[in-house]
Amino acid sequence: MSTFDRNSYARAQGYAAGRAEAGVIDQGLRSYMLKVYNLMAVGLVVTGLVALGTAYFAVTGDPSAAAQMAGGQVAQIGQNMYLTSLGLALYASPLKWLVMLAPLGMVFFLSFRVHKMSTASAQTAFWVFAALMGLSLSSIFLVFTGASIARVFFITAASFGALSLYGYTTKKDLSGWGSFLFMGLIGIIIASLVNLFIASSALQFAISVIGVLVFAGLTAYDTQQIKEMYYAGDSGEVAGKKAIMGALRLYLDFINLFMMLLQLFGNRN
Repeated sequence: MSTFDRNSYARAQGYAAGRAEAGVIDQGLRSYMLKVYNLMAVGLVVTGLVALGTAYFAVTGDPSAAAQMAGGQVAQIGQNMYLTSLGLALYASPLKWLVMLAPLGMVFFLSFRVHKMSTASAQTAFWVFAALMGLSLSSIFLVFTGASIARVFFITAASFGALSLYGYTTKKDLSGWGSFLFMGLIGIIIASLVNLFIASSALQFAISVIGVLVFAGLTAYDTQQIKEMYYAGDSGEVAGKKAIMGALRLYLDFINLFMMLLQLFGNRN
């Protein structure tokens, strides 16, 4: 009888210790995921502010002011919309290619160098990337109305939140989606490059529809992968770098989903 009691006590102690350890892991995981989402959200705010600020200084409604700022050159891009000298440099000169490709370069830089950087340096590089992305995306204010941009942004935010929540809470293993989604992503990139030269509206529509499906899937898939990257034994430095790379992945999913939905539902100026 005394042996039975000792065994029961040992099992109870083991169960309590297991519960306590699980509680510590759950708390650590919540803190880790919260940091990922906070970094992503701040990155989106930086992108939005830079995009708005750039568009504000790149476009004017006064043709005489545009001519004065652009050295006598007037470029009208829409009803009561004229490019300033900044707008001409960003959108109508070879500099536009640097503006377009700079965010891609920063993604590769972060992906290959993050393990050799300090957490503070990696976080600074992420903010720089977000600002460059804002500079690149500022052109959407020349193409789409502000109201439709805001509407699509909130649609994207609601969709992203639901998809990311599914990826975080589902018990289903989504790793099998990886190869399919990667193939879809490669297809979208190739089709987008081709469409730069042929400018087909039908192809653009197909790219946008498929892109919404691919990036919706990637949002759930990446969220689960980021969650599984968490390890309670990681040092603060390693955990910080994982959070930054996780934020970068979700940031890219959000931006691409937003751009695909904007192509489908945005009202053009």
